[in-house]
Amino acid sequence: MAEVGEIIEGCRLPVLRRNQDNEDEWPLAEILSVKDISGRKLFYVHYIDFNKRLDEWVTHERLDLKKIQFPKKEAKTPTKNGLPGSRPGSPEREVPASAQASGKTLPIPVQITLRFNLPKEREAIPGGEPDQPLSSSSCLQPNHRSTKRKVDVVSPATPVPSETAPASVFPQNGSARRAVAAQPGRKRKSNCLGTDEDSQDSSDGIPSAPRMTGSLVSDRSHDDIVTRMKNIECIELGRHRLKPWYFSPYPQELTTLPVLYLCEFCLKYGRSLKCLQRHLTKCDLRHPPGNEIYRKGTISFFEIDGRKNKSYSQNLCLLAKCFLDHKTLYYDTDPFLFYVMTEYDSKGFHIVGYFSKEKESTEDYNVACILTLPPYQRRGYGKLLIEFSYELSKVEGKTGTPEKPLSDLGLLSYRSYWSQTILEILMGLKSESGERPQITINEISEITSIKKEDVISTLQYLNLINYYKGQYILTLSEDIVDGHERAMLKRLLRIDSKCLHFTPKDWSKRGKW
Repeated sequence: MAEVGEIIEGCRLPVLRRNQDNEDEWPLAEILSVKDISGRKLFYVHYIDFNKRLDEWVTHERLDLKKIQFPKKEAKTPTKNGLPGSRPGSPEREVPASAQASGKTLPIPVQITLRFNLPKEREAIPGGEPDQPLSSSSCLQPNHRSTKRKVDVVSPATPVPSETAPASVFPQNGSARRAVAAQPGRKRKSNCLGTDEDSQDSSDGIPSAPRMTGSLVSDRSHDDIVTRMKNIECIELGRHRLKPWYFSPYPQELTTLPVLYLCEFCLKYGRSLKCLQRHLTKCDLRHPPGNEIYRKGTISFFEIDGRKNKSYSQNLCLLAKCFLDHKTLYYDTDPFLFYVMTEYDSKGFHIVGYFSKEKESTEDYNVACILTLPPYQRRGYGKLLIEFSYELSKVEGKTGTPEKPLSDLGLLSYRSYWSQTILEILMGLKSESGERPQITINEISEITSIKKEDVISTLQYLNLINYYKGQYILTLSEDIVDGHERAMLKRLLRIDSKCLHFTPKDWSKRGKW
């Protein structure tokens, strides 16, 4: 068994932690850093295959030294400065013994795309006019599935429902209330398939190359040992104390403090409570700077220009980075607008969350970063922020989509919002002159301002699309309808478009904003 003094950065071993059910478990973890406080060693660990926000400092009592894996020794190759690398590499994941013994290479992961079983003659463009209404004589027989789905390994281009073909209502198994059908149309790139609910990243529309603009980036190759570790212990913001999840580039001298104090109105940071109290005597802000463009009850939204209010915007980004792993924007805030949601009481307007967006987006992004602060999570504010971003897109007359990659919590929130919004549209359809109601994907996109790719990916994620007698149909089962109605009963916070006072600007005519 290894000794405590032999543990170095890069080692992997099981570490004791409590899970959500308050039970002990021993997941594999990597040692990222070692420090000595008053003669006692502490180890900063990252749990393999767990989110980084669970990383923590632990004592040696929680380490299983019997199963330690030391990092592989790398050959000292000179770098540009003629010096060897400073940190040993982490041990590789275990390779199955059978694969090693046979000498076979492990299979390379491939993209699995859901493909509809189309007749060849209908795979490209169906016969007849694409906008021709569907025949109302077709319907599904009770207790029979419309068609079987098959999962194939296919090329990125797969047929999906046409965006302009109308939709009809069909019963399914005698229990469905609504179903929508659409004819197959031209081929589209199927980069909008949904993934499992507990996935941490969205594959919807992720560009193949890293983005060079915006505030998020999908290329994580520049992570180093410093940015992988939380550097702020605790933040006091108004009446809340927040424990950061990730690294944030606050000044180095502030990272050794037990508590970082922030003014909840201007977000300036101080070293001590006395510094904060002295600042509050001079700070005359009681709400975020900028224009209040929405107010209903105690909820308000403020629009903040990243160029006009640079100091506030930078402080907001530093705070947000504590809870957003992928965020890379800290100081260049000029090309962005920030929409801050607040809750009002007698002391002022207290920040609840925010989202940012580019003033000019060439890729139809209506959100760059979005965050609900931890004290306000799981209370409906996340969906309210998302709904507000799409309400702005409606006023602008555009469809929008969030910038990728989404965090795990962001992905869950967006999927839930898209599902509820689209189901609300489908269940609200009314038949005319006894015929089944019809709608197209384009019409859903125009009504909701949700981008067509997100509409299609949501329908696929909900598993609503079936292929029956030469046409695509969307069938809502009783379970989906009941689940949607229960979810909407819990969703008490909604945006009232009548309370929005917003005039979109044409930033292309404003030089450098």
